[in-house]
Amino acid sequence: MSEVAAHADSAGIEHYCWPQHGIERVAADARPTLHYRDTQMEIHKVVVGPFDNNVFIVRDAANEHELLLDLCRQLGVRTVLETHGHQDHIGAVPQIRDAGYDVHVTAGDAHMLPSYDQILEGDSAVEVGRLRLLTTITPGHTAGSICFKVDGSPVVFTGDTLFPGGPGLTRDGFEFREGKPPPAEFPCGDFATIIGSIDELIFSRFAPETIVMPGHGDDTTIGRESPHLQEWIDRGW
Repeated sequence: MSEVAAHADSAGIEHYCWPQHGIERVAADARPTLHYRDTQMEIHKVVVGPFDNNVFIVRDAANEHELLLDLCRQLGVRTVLETHGHQDHIGAVPQIRDAGYDVHVTAGDAHMLPSYDQILEGDSAVEVGRLRLLTTITPGHTAGSICFKVDGSPVVFTGDTLFPGGPGLTRDGFEFREGKPPPAEFPCGDFATIIGSIDELIFSRFAPETIVMPGHGDDTTIGRESPHLQEWIDRGW
C-alpha cells in the first residue's frame, strides 16, 4: 500500500479515486462524479471545456453550463466560488447566475467576470452547510487568485496557482518557456509573485499530507510538491 493510500485509510476516507497513487475505490452508493468522501463531506468532480477545467462540487462553474446546472440541482449547490477570473473558468457564469445561484469572486479578479454576486475576502471562511472553506488569496497567476482549504479535512483547492509539477501560468514564466507573451484572453501575473504565494501561503500553511485539488489535471499533495520548489525557481516557470 502506498503512503498516500495508508494515510487515506487512517484518515477515515471512505472513497477516493487516485489511480496514480494506487487508490481506486468505488463505493456501492457512489455517483459517477464522486471524487472524494470523508466523515464530513463529499467532493464531486467533473472535467469540462476545451481546456479540461476541473469543477469541484463540495457537498454537506466554468464551462458546459447544462452539465453543471444539472449537478447543482442534484447535489443541492447554493453558491459557486471562482478561484480566479480566466475565461476558461468563468464561461458558465451567466447561465449559473440566471438559474439563481450566487457567484463569488475576489475583488482582484471581479473585473474579469461578466457578472457576480459577492466578493470573497482572504483569511475568512465560506460556510457550506456545516462545512467551512478557509480562504487564502494567492496572487501570481492572477491578481485575485484564491485557494480554499476545507476546515477539518485534508483538502485544499488551489485553482491554477499550484499544479502537480509546478506553478500555474505567469506572463514571464510563459515567455521564458514559450518565447512569446501568453494569449491576450489569459492576462496573468508574474513568476516571482506566484512562487512567493506557493511558498509562504500554501507550503508553509498546510501539512505534507494535504491533498491538492487543482484547476486542471490530477490531484497531488503538499508533501509531493514542496521539495521541488527550488527546481521550479531555477527553471523559471
